[in-house]
Amino acid sequence: MSYKKVLDKCVEHKHALIFAAGIATAIAGKKILESQTFKDTATRGMASVMSVRKDAEECFQDMKENAEDIVEDAHRKDKKEIYVEAKE
Repeated sequence: MSYKKVLDKCVEHKHALIFAAGIATAIAGKKILESQTFKDTATRGMASVMSVRKDAEECFQDMKENAEDIVEDAHRKDKKEIYVEAKE
């Protein structure tokens, strides 16, 4: 059988081939998801994400504390200027 005839047969039954490819993909995907290597990799990935999240939260907390200090210093400075002007 020539290549063209095989290709024509495949085109005739493309829906059956797509269905079979879907089943094969599902079976392969299930095997991959159940593998210990995948589970270990997913666990390491999740641990990395959690570590980055913790670092980001700590950085945000530091920025928040610094901003609160700046606001507090600004209020103190404003009050100091008000009292100095009032005494004059």
